[in-house]
Amino acid sequence: MQTNFTLAQLADPDTAVSEKILRTCVHCGFCTATCPTYVLLGDELDSPRGRIYLIKDMLEEDKPANDKIALHIDRCLSCLACMTTCPSGVDYMHLVDNARARINDTYRRPWIDRLVRNVIAAVLPNPSRFRAAIGAARVARPFLGLIRRMPVLSRFAPMIALAPARLPKRAAKSAPRSFAADGERKGRVALLRGCAQSVLDPGINDAAVRLLTRNGVEVVFAEGDSCCGALVHHMGRRAESHGQAKRAIDAWVKLIDDGGLDAIVVTTSGCGTTIKDYGFMFRDEPAYAEKAKRVSALAKDISEYLETLDLGAPGEPSGLVVAYHAACSLQHGQQIKTAPKALLAKAGFEVREPAEGHLCCGSAGTYNMLQPELSAQLRDRKVANIEATGATVVVAGNIGCMTQIGSASTLPVVHTVELLDWAYGGPRPPGLPVHATIGAPSD
Repeated sequence: MQTNFTLAQLADPDTAVSEKILRTCVHCGFCTATCPTYVLLGDELDSPRGRIYLIKDMLEEDKPANDKIALHIDRCLSCLACMTTCPSGVDYMHLVDNARARINDTYRRPWIDRLVRNVIAAVLPNPSRFRAAIGAARVARPFLGLIRRMPVLSRFAPMIALAPARLPKRAAKSAPRSFAADGERKGRVALLRGCAQSVLDPGINDAAVRLLTRNGVEVVFAEGDSCCGALVHHMGRRAESHGQAKRAIDAWVKLIDDGGLDAIVVTTSGCGTTIKDYGFMFRDEPAYAEKAKRVSALAKDISEYLETLDLGAPGEPSGLVVAYHAACSLQHGQQIKTAPKALLAKAGFEVREPAEGHLCCGSAGTYNMLQPELSAQLRDRKVANIEATGATVVVAGNIGCMTQIGSASTLPVVHTVELLDWAYGGPRPPGLPVHATIGAPSD
């Protein structure tokens, strides 16, 4: 794609990055076939190619974002299926991230949009506030029909609908601390405590700690890593996201310098994609550029790290067929496509993949709260494909996907590490079918 930026414009590091990305696009349109919003709407401006033209025009003309640009960029899920499809290697992720930051800085949204976004940014990355918000949502749930008919409160209806019906127990293992390896120590990792996941399903990290320590890996929860910055980063709130990320970077670098780390393990793939991008995010900040690169180099999804371990002989799952949902942040953002399925199959589960596995479930961080209509269409399409597999359990590696799918499916939804922990001697994940059992390891 030909560009016409001035030297003065290219002096801005973000514009220079965007210009380089724009020039790699050859207008081929392959991305439209795998873009969820284009598949639903059929509008060129709701495809990656169309959005690229909008971003190019905004940046070249050096103008603030307008209603049209905000509308179509907001509809992008950042699922990154387009990057998996693109034959030219267009770095759409960094381009749309820059566009979102530009929109956040130059576009004044209607007051109700600003209110909703401010509430999300203030609540979700903060576990104590998020837990309180879930409690408030439980009180509001019986009035959801009425709330949906009220002009202002209706904007909060998607959040109320997504909130779990029961307030999860507080995480048993959440404070900064170390979990000793069983027997001889074979490795030492930091495990991201996280923000939303630590409230919605603290059992995920509990399962990871059990599985890792049983296999000789010391696990450390760092002081200051409760949020990686991903949620607000994808809302274009760069200053907030960088502040949260810096706290996590400082916490992990302290551990690296004090005893070393073999990996920084992440059980939420949406967070993992962002943490692996810290090196890019802080490339122009001298105080953090090197530290961020060190952290990104150590970041691994839990499935990546488990593949490096000898987990031994599993028990034998009896009659349990699982539908594997590939989170976009894992298959497109991190290009991890086989590790979770291979681990599950090795553990003895029958793994089935739903049709249209490349399409997003509609969760996408805050998307299901900010774009509820499109999100619901994608969710229902995903659930129909999952249930058509005939599986009795859905397994995924991202809490956002688990919450989204669980809100519409009658099947239990569990995290990959919960099933693996169970298969290798841990407790049974809650909500599994009664007939699902683990026998003694086979000879």
